[in-house]
Amino acid sequence: MVSDYSQYAWLIPLFPLLAFLALTAMGRQLKDFGIYLSIFAMLASFIVALLIFVERLGGKVEDYTWDKLHWLQIGDFTLNMGFEVNNLNALMLVIVTLVSLLVNIYSKGYMKGDERIHVFFSYIALFSFSMLGLVISENMLELYIFWELVGVCSFLLVGFWYFKPEAKAAAKKAFIVTRIGDVGLFIGILLLFWYMPGHALDFSSIHNAFSSGKIDPTIVTWIAILIFIGAIGKSGQFPLHTWLPDAMEGPTPISALIHAATMVAAGVYLVSRTFDIFQASPDALLVVAYVGGFTAIFAATIGIAQNDIKRILAFSTVSQLGYMMMALGIGVSFASGMFHLFTHAFFKALLFLGAGSVIHAVHTQDINEMGGLSRKMKITTWTFAIGTLALAGIFPFAGFWSKDLILTEAYEHNQLLFWVGVIAAFFTAFYMSRLFFLVFMGTPRGKATAAVDHDNHGDHAHAKQEPHESPASMTAPLIILAVLAVVAGFVNTPLNEWLSHWLTGENHASSANWTVIILSTLAGLLGIGLGYLMYLKRSIPRDVISGKVPWLYTLLNRKYFIDEIYDGIIVKPLRGIGFILEFIDVYIIDGLVRLVAFTVVSLGRLGSRLQNGQMQAYGVIMILGMLILALAIAGRRFIHAE
Repeated sequence: MVSDYSQYAWLIPLFPLLAFLALTAMGRQLKDFGIYLSIFAMLASFIVALLIFVERLGGKVEDYTWDKLHWLQIGDFTLNMGFEVNNLNALMLVIVTLVSLLVNIYSKGYMKGDERIHVFFSYIALFSFSMLGLVISENMLELYIFWELVGVCSFLLVGFWYFKPEAKAAAKKAFIVTRIGDVGLFIGILLLFWYMPGHALDFSSIHNAFSSGKIDPTIVTWIAILIFIGAIGKSGQFPLHTWLPDAMEGPTPISALIHAATMVAAGVYLVSRTFDIFQASPDALLVVAYVGGFTAIFAATIGIAQNDIKRILAFSTVSQLGYMMMALGIGVSFASGMFHLFTHAFFKALLFLGAGSVIHAVHTQDINEMGGLSRKMKITTWTFAIGTLALAGIFPFAGFWSKDLILTEAYEHNQLLFWVGVIAAFFTAFYMSRLFFLVFMGTPRGKATAAVDHDNHGDHAHAKQEPHESPASMTAPLIILAVLAVVAGFVNTPLNEWLSHWLTGENHASSANWTVIILSTLAGLLGIGLGYLMYLKRSIPRDVISGKVPWLYTLLNRKYFIDEIYDGIIVKPLRGIGFILEFIDVYIIDGLVRLVAFTVVSLGRLGSRLQNGQMQAYGVIMILGMLILALAIAGRRFIHAE
């Protein structure tokens, strides 16, 4: 059966694009209407995405492709542009539009009073357009164009408060680091174009070529790894993860938008979309699995020693993205990675928006200066607690089901990665319980109520006031996301793996692995229990690591000194080379050019002085010339006479 709604999928990115154009053209004149315009545009996109998703739930709808736009023709080769709708991107469309809609609503309250609020909403609209265009792209080149647009938008959003040096530096870092991955993806697309039959880049042709083994296995491995390098950059995998925590300098709604279901999920979606290529190369899958597993545990250990509420959540995102990549690399199917992306989108957006609600109330991001907020912010507390339990993988919250599926596949196919996942789960539960108990439990600490707000409205100071609950425009999205963080996991339980079957079209054996369930649950409960004993009951000293093993705490707190290492071996040498090249350019090349120009100008000035219009001077010059000529003739005759 052909879908009735899929043919209108092009409207989904169109609505935010129109909102961006309107806000850019008449932002200040629109005032509050511009905010509602952005919200309604995302609502319209969400409704269309939801209609397409619901229509495809029955499983009897064919994939829909429209590729009638002739974009480039060289000889017999024609590159068409268009859009494609299948179960995978139908799910992504719902996730992206829903999270973007809730972030838009939340931002109305969070960004209230900002002088550039219309610019903020225009950037979000452009970002949403780019991400949605990426999702429905019909071929790899079209996907790459939107991929780069997403990168540009992230630069604008992270550096929105451009008057803050940290925000400017973070925006540049995000743009440059992700460009490294993008170069890998671009080279991978070039190789794909060269070796594909007929140079086709559409996903249907890619599926047919790699499923039938028409391409040399060595080339397949190179193409897969290069595509994965692009995913490493966007999805913050080691070693290109360093931009993602620094991106916290952007407004908190942007942190939720980038780190939940959109930009960072683009890398996971890319690997899932091109999964046929990876399945044709076991070596590439192994690289994906081990990079993902290492990233998961690497970022989780860093998270336990951070004190900035948003940076803790940022490293949590890096760790969870590692889980998703590990699941994809195990190679059973892309369903487990996408399932975790699905659940993670809701509880991570919930946690970031909850963090924004806290920052909005206490005007600091240091968790050591918070405490006791549960008495004043009940909605934020309860919703944040739900997000924490979902992220920690506690039954029956959404994160439990998706993390359990990943660990089950790891347990059956790679025991090393299974134990890496279990240990990472323990660290995740520990640092999230630490965050929750320090922020919401106990008694207030520090000078949170009198501090300068480093997140909302830039560097503007706030008057001292008691913490209070956020307005309804901020708490309503928290409640919606909290509900989703509870129920979203039930679409794919061990007893009924409906989502896996729906995404892949394959029948998956549904059975609960009690060993995995017990071990993963135990890891989560142990992490929460340790956090409770250290940060709420305090029967274990809080400084047990920093006091007993200070070098280890410093190592984790400074993020294994990766930024310093990069600065020493990459940034400073490149700056040194740049200084040398600048010296050659300014003092040697430009110096020679200036010397030639000076010589010509000097000769011209000398000539102009000689041509002064005075007959006496001309006569003297003529006499001198005649004398020089006579002396020259006399000298020549003398030489010949000798």
